[in-house]
Amino acid sequence: MHDIVATPKRTKEIIARHGFSFKKSLGQNFLIDGNVLSAIVAAAELDKTKGALEIGPGIGALTQRLAAEAGKVTAVELDQRLIPILQEVLEGEEHVRVVHGDVLKLDLKELFEQQFSDVSGVSVVANLPYYVTTPILMKLLEERLPLEHIVVMIQKEVAQRMAAKPGGKEYGSLSVAVQYYCETSIVCHVPHTVFIPQPNVDSAVIKLSLRSKPAVEVSDERLFFRIVQASFAQRRKTLANNLTVVVGKERREALNELLHSLGIEPSRRGETLSLEEFGRLSEGLRNTGWLASPQS
Repeated sequence: MHDIVATPKRTKEIIARHGFSFKKSLGQNFLIDGNVLSAIVAAAELDKTKGALEIGPGIGALTQRLAAEAGKVTAVELDQRLIPILQEVLEGEEHVRVVHGDVLKLDLKELFEQQFSDVSGVSVVANLPYYVTTPILMKLLEERLPLEHIVVMIQKEVAQRMAAKPGGKEYGSLSVAVQYYCETSIVCHVPHTVFIPQPNVDSAVIKLSLRSKPAVEVSDERLFFRIVQASFAQRRKTLANNLTVVVGKERREALNELLHSLGIEPSRRGETLSLEEFGRLSEGLRNTGWLASPQS
Protein backbone atom coordinates (compact mmCIF):
# COMPACT_ATOMS: atom_id res chain seq x y z
CA MET A 1 0.00 0.00 0.00
CA HIS A 2 1.34 3.44 -0.92
CA ASP A 3 1.54 6.28 1.55
CA ILE A 4 -1.81 8.01 1.85
CA VAL A 5 -1.82 11.16 -0.28
CA ALA A 6 -4.75 12.92 1.41
CA THR A 7 -2.91 14.61 4.27
CA PRO A 8 -1.64 18.20 4.33
CA LYS A 9 1.96 17.07 4.96
CA ARG A 10 2.06 14.46 2.19
CA THR A 11 0.27 16.71 -0.32
CA LYS A 12 2.74 19.55 0.31
CA GLU A 13 5.68 17.14 0.11
CA ILE A 14 4.56 15.74 -3.29
CA ILE A 15 3.91 19.23 -4.68
CA ALA A 16 7.31 20.49 -3.50
CA ARG A 17 9.23 17.46 -4.75
CA HIS A 18 7.75 17.75 -8.23
CA GLY A 19 7.98 21.55 -8.29
CA PHE A 20 4.25 21.67 -9.00
CA SER A 21 2.48 25.05 -9.08
CA PHE A 22 -1.29 25.38 -9.03
CA LYS A 23 -3.03 26.77 -12.09
CA LYS A 24 -6.01 28.85 -11.10
CA SER A 25 -7.40 28.51 -14.65
CA LEU A 26 -7.77 24.74 -14.13
CA GLY A 27 -9.60 25.09 -10.81
CA GLN A 28 -7.05 22.95 -8.98
CA ASN A 29 -7.88 22.35 -5.30
CA PHE A 30 -6.52 19.16 -3.76
CA LEU A 31 -8.51 17.47 -1.00
CA ILE A 32 -6.60 16.72 2.21
CA ASP A 33 -9.34 15.20 4.37
CA GLY A 34 -9.63 11.41 4.63
CA ASN A 35 -13.14 11.49 6.14
CA VAL A 36 -14.55 13.36 3.16
CA LEU A 37 -12.86 10.89 0.80
CA SER A 38 -14.42 8.03 2.74
CA ALA A 39 -17.89 9.61 2.40
CA ILE A 40 -17.44 10.05 -1.37
CA VAL A 41 -16.27 6.48 -1.94
CA ALA A 42 -18.97 4.97 0.30
CA ALA A 43 -21.70 6.84 -1.62
CA ALA A 44 -20.49 5.34 -4.91
CA GLU A 45 -21.30 1.78 -3.71
CA LEU A 46 -18.28 0.25 -5.43
CA ASP A 47 -16.94 -3.28 -5.20
CA LYS A 48 -14.41 -5.39 -7.08
CA THR A 49 -16.93 -6.20 -9.85
CA LYS A 50 -17.43 -2.49 -10.63
CA GLY A 51 -15.56 0.27 -12.38
CA ALA A 52 -14.97 3.92 -11.50
CA LEU A 53 -14.30 6.83 -13.83
CA GLU A 54 -12.55 9.73 -12.12
CA ILE A 55 -12.37 13.17 -13.73
CA GLY A 56 -9.58 15.50 -12.59
CA PRO A 57 -7.68 13.21 -10.19
CA GLY A 58 -5.10 15.85 -9.25
CA ILE A 59 -2.33 14.06 -7.34
CA GLY A 60 -4.41 10.96 -6.74
CA ALA A 61 -5.89 11.28 -3.25
CA LEU A 62 -9.31 10.00 -4.34
CA THR A 63 -7.81 7.71 -6.99
CA GLN A 64 -6.00 5.77 -4.25
CA ARG A 65 -9.28 5.17 -2.45
CA LEU A 66 -11.04 4.13 -5.64
CA ALA A 67 -8.21 1.71 -6.45
CA ALA A 68 -8.76 0.00 -3.10
CA GLU A 69 -12.52 -0.43 -3.68
CA ALA A 70 -13.17 -0.87 -7.41
CA GLY A 71 -12.17 -3.60 -9.85
CA LYS A 72 -11.16 -1.06 -12.47
CA VAL A 73 -10.37 2.66 -12.30
CA THR A 74 -9.80 5.10 -15.15
CA ALA A 75 -8.73 8.64 -14.23
CA VAL A 76 -8.86 11.40 -16.85
CA GLU A 77 -6.48 14.31 -16.15
CA LEU A 78 -6.18 17.44 -18.28
CA ASP A 79 -2.94 18.82 -16.78
CA GLN A 80 0.06 17.07 -18.35
CA ARG A 81 2.23 18.09 -15.36
CA LEU A 82 0.22 15.81 -13.06
CA ILE A 83 0.64 12.64 -15.12
CA PRO A 84 4.09 11.68 -13.72
CA ILE A 85 2.89 12.40 -10.17
CA LEU A 86 -0.13 10.15 -10.66
CA GLN A 87 2.03 7.41 -12.14
CA GLU A 88 4.26 7.55 -9.09
CA VAL A 89 1.40 7.63 -6.56
CA LEU A 90 -0.42 4.77 -8.29
CA GLU A 91 2.61 2.65 -9.12
CA GLY A 92 1.84 -1.07 -9.00
CA GLU A 93 -1.95 -0.57 -9.23
CA GLU A 94 -2.42 -2.66 -12.38
CA HIS A 95 -6.19 -2.09 -12.53
CA VAL A 96 -5.82 1.71 -12.63
CA ARG A 97 -5.29 3.64 -15.85
CA VAL A 98 -4.49 7.33 -16.14
CA VAL A 99 -5.62 9.02 -19.36
CA HIS A 100 -4.26 12.43 -20.32
CA GLY A 101 -7.09 14.37 -21.95
CA ASP A 102 -10.02 16.75 -21.69
CA VAL A 103 -13.14 14.88 -20.64
CA LEU A 104 -15.31 17.37 -22.57
CA LYS A 105 -13.54 16.40 -25.81
CA LEU A 106 -13.09 12.66 -25.26
CA ASP A 107 -15.32 10.08 -26.89
CA LEU A 108 -16.69 8.67 -23.65
CA LYS A 109 -18.63 5.83 -25.27
CA GLU A 110 -15.39 4.58 -26.77
CA LEU A 111 -13.58 5.05 -23.45
CA PHE A 112 -16.25 2.96 -21.71
CA GLU A 113 -15.95 0.20 -24.30
CA GLN A 114 -12.16 0.14 -23.94
CA GLN A 115 -11.95 0.41 -20.16
CA PHE A 116 -15.11 -1.01 -18.65
CA SER A 117 -16.32 -3.81 -20.94
CA ASP A 118 -15.66 -6.44 -18.24
CA VAL A 119 -17.24 -4.83 -15.16
CA SER A 120 -20.81 -5.14 -13.88
CA GLY A 121 -21.42 -1.40 -13.51
CA VAL A 122 -19.62 1.94 -13.69
CA SER A 123 -19.88 5.10 -11.58
CA VAL A 124 -18.28 8.49 -12.03
CA VAL A 125 -16.57 9.56 -8.81
CA ALA A 126 -14.73 12.88 -8.81
CA ASN A 127 -13.77 16.15 -7.20
CA LEU A 128 -14.76 18.26 -10.20
CA PRO A 129 -13.17 21.59 -11.15
CA TYR A 130 -15.88 24.13 -10.33
CA TYR A 131 -15.61 26.12 -13.54
CA VAL A 132 -16.68 23.17 -15.72
CA THR A 133 -18.98 21.26 -13.36
CA THR A 134 -22.21 21.73 -15.29
CA PRO A 135 -20.85 21.06 -18.81
CA ILE A 136 -19.17 17.85 -17.59
CA LEU A 137 -22.28 16.57 -15.80
CA MET A 138 -24.58 17.41 -18.69
CA LYS A 139 -22.24 15.62 -21.12
CA LEU A 140 -22.27 12.51 -18.90
CA LEU A 141 -26.09 12.57 -18.74
CA GLU A 142 -26.93 13.58 -22.31
CA GLU A 143 -24.67 10.92 -23.83
CA ARG A 144 -26.70 8.26 -22.01
CA LEU A 145 -23.58 6.51 -20.75
CA PRO A 146 -24.17 3.21 -18.93
CA LEU A 147 -23.70 4.69 -15.47
CA GLU A 148 -25.02 3.60 -12.06
CA HIS A 149 -24.10 6.66 -10.01
CA ILE A 150 -22.34 9.97 -10.33
CA VAL A 151 -20.83 11.02 -6.99
CA VAL A 152 -19.08 14.36 -7.27
CA MET A 153 -17.76 17.14 -5.13
CA ILE A 154 -18.96 20.45 -6.54
CA GLN A 155 -19.67 23.98 -5.36
CA LYS A 156 -22.27 23.91 -2.59
CA GLU A 157 -24.69 26.29 -4.33
CA VAL A 158 -24.62 24.24 -7.54
CA ALA A 159 -25.29 21.03 -5.59
CA GLN A 160 -28.26 22.72 -3.89
CA ARG A 161 -29.63 23.79 -7.27
CA MET A 162 -29.30 20.27 -8.69
CA ALA A 163 -31.12 18.72 -5.74
CA ALA A 164 -33.74 21.49 -5.31
CA LYS A 165 -37.44 20.74 -5.26
CA PRO A 166 -40.10 22.94 -6.92
CA GLY A 167 -41.05 26.15 -5.14
CA GLY A 168 -37.71 27.36 -3.82
CA LYS A 169 -35.34 29.93 -5.26
CA GLU A 170 -32.69 27.25 -5.95
CA TYR A 171 -35.04 25.31 -8.29
CA GLY A 172 -34.39 26.10 -11.92
CA SER A 173 -33.65 24.63 -15.34
CA LEU A 174 -30.52 22.89 -13.97
CA SER A 175 -32.65 21.14 -11.29
CA VAL A 176 -35.08 19.93 -13.95
CA ALA A 177 -32.33 18.79 -16.34
CA VAL A 178 -30.48 16.77 -13.69
CA GLN A 179 -33.62 15.31 -12.08
CA TYR A 180 -34.98 14.33 -15.51
CA TYR A 181 -32.11 11.81 -15.71
CA CYS A 182 -31.32 11.10 -12.03
CA GLU A 183 -32.49 10.81 -8.47
CA THR A 184 -30.48 13.33 -6.48
CA SER A 185 -29.27 13.51 -2.90
CA ILE A 186 -26.67 15.59 -1.09
CA VAL A 187 -24.18 13.30 0.69
CA CYS A 188 -22.38 15.93 2.80
CA HIS A 189 -21.29 19.54 2.94
CA VAL A 190 -17.56 20.22 2.80
CA PRO A 191 -15.85 23.35 4.20
CA HIS A 192 -13.28 25.16 2.06
CA THR A 193 -10.64 24.53 4.73
CA VAL A 194 -10.02 20.89 3.69
CA PHE A 195 -8.35 21.78 0.39
CA ILE A 196 -4.91 22.96 -0.72
CA PRO A 197 -5.15 25.71 -1.86
CA GLN A 198 -8.40 26.72 -0.18
CA PRO A 199 -11.14 27.75 -2.66
CA ASN A 200 -13.27 30.81 -1.94
CA VAL A 201 -16.46 28.76 -1.67
CA ASP A 202 -17.75 25.79 0.30
CA SER A 203 -18.45 22.52 -1.45
CA ALA A 204 -20.88 19.64 -1.27
CA VAL A 205 -20.80 16.04 -2.38
CA ILE A 206 -23.86 15.19 -4.47
CA LYS A 207 -24.98 11.73 -5.53
CA LEU A 208 -26.87 11.33 -8.78
CA SER A 209 -28.35 7.86 -9.27
CA LEU A 210 -29.23 7.28 -12.91
CA ARG A 211 -32.87 6.43 -13.60
CA SER A 212 -33.57 3.42 -15.82
CA LYS A 213 -35.74 5.79 -17.86
CA PRO A 214 -36.25 9.57 -17.63
CA ALA A 215 -38.50 10.92 -14.85
CA VAL A 216 -41.17 11.94 -17.37
CA GLU A 217 -41.98 10.56 -20.77
CA VAL A 218 -41.85 13.18 -23.52
CA SER A 219 -41.97 12.65 -27.26
CA ASP A 220 -39.55 15.51 -28.04
CA GLU A 221 -36.73 15.99 -25.57
CA ARG A 222 -35.30 19.05 -27.29
CA LEU A 223 -38.67 20.75 -27.08
CA PHE A 224 -39.08 19.72 -23.41
CA PHE A 225 -35.76 21.37 -22.47
CA ARG A 226 -36.52 24.39 -24.62
CA ILE A 227 -39.82 24.91 -22.77
CA VAL A 228 -38.07 24.46 -19.40
CA GLN A 229 -35.42 27.05 -20.33
CA ALA A 230 -38.10 29.47 -21.54
CA SER A 231 -40.16 29.02 -18.35
CA PHE A 232 -37.20 30.16 -16.24
CA ALA A 233 -35.97 32.84 -18.66
CA GLN A 234 -37.12 35.67 -16.41
CA ARG A 235 -37.81 34.32 -12.97
CA ARG A 236 -40.01 37.20 -11.82
CA LYS A 237 -42.35 36.77 -14.77
CA THR A 238 -45.34 34.43 -14.84
CA LEU A 239 -45.26 31.25 -16.86
CA ALA A 240 -47.68 32.78 -19.39
CA ASN A 241 -45.45 35.85 -19.87
CA ASN A 242 -42.29 33.78 -20.32
CA LEU A 243 -43.93 31.37 -22.77
CA THR A 244 -45.53 34.18 -24.80
CA VAL A 245 -41.99 35.08 -25.90
CA VAL A 246 -41.71 31.58 -27.42
CA VAL A 247 -45.18 31.16 -28.96
CA GLY A 248 -45.74 34.78 -30.04
CA LYS A 249 -47.90 37.59 -28.61
CA GLU A 250 -50.72 36.83 -31.03
CA ARG A 251 -51.23 33.48 -29.30
CA ARG A 252 -51.44 34.87 -25.79
CA GLU A 253 -55.13 34.02 -25.31
CA ALA A 254 -54.76 30.58 -26.86
CA LEU A 255 -51.77 29.94 -24.60
CA ASN A 256 -53.80 30.82 -21.50
CA GLU A 257 -56.55 28.45 -22.63
CA LEU A 258 -54.00 25.68 -23.23
CA LEU A 259 -52.46 26.15 -19.78
CA HIS A 260 -55.90 26.00 -18.15
CA SER A 261 -56.73 22.83 -20.11
CA LEU A 262 -53.49 21.25 -18.78
CA GLY A 263 -54.41 22.13 -15.20
CA ILE A 264 -51.66 24.77 -14.97
CA GLU A 265 -52.58 28.27 -13.83
CA PRO A 266 -51.05 30.85 -16.29
CA SER A 267 -50.16 33.14 -13.36
CA ARG A 268 -47.82 30.55 -11.83
CA ARG A 269 -44.08 30.95 -12.09
CA GLY A 270 -41.73 28.43 -13.68
CA GLU A 271 -40.12 27.54 -10.35
CA THR A 272 -43.41 26.11 -9.02
CA LEU A 273 -43.80 23.49 -11.75
CA SER A 274 -42.91 19.85 -11.13
CA LEU A 275 -41.14 17.73 -13.76
CA GLU A 276 -44.46 16.02 -14.44
CA GLU A 277 -46.11 19.40 -15.12
CA PHE A 278 -43.25 20.44 -17.42
CA GLY A 279 -43.74 17.15 -19.26
CA ARG A 280 -47.46 17.84 -19.67
CA LEU A 281 -46.77 21.39 -20.81
CA SER A 282 -44.19 20.27 -23.38
CA GLU A 283 -46.56 17.64 -24.82
CA GLY A 284 -49.44 20.14 -24.89
CA LEU A 285 -47.38 22.73 -26.75
CA ARG A 286 -46.04 20.11 -29.13
CA ASN A 287 -49.58 19.06 -30.06
CA THR A 288 -50.54 22.63 -30.98
CA GLY A 289 -47.93 22.71 -33.76
CA TRP A 290 -47.03 26.30 -32.76
CA LEU A 291 -43.41 25.33 -32.25
CA ALA A 292 -42.87 23.11 -35.27
CA SER A 293 -39.52 24.64 -36.16
CA PRO A 294 -37.29 24.62 -33.06
CA GLN A 295 -34.62 27.29 -32.98
CA SER A 296 -31.31 25.51 -32.97
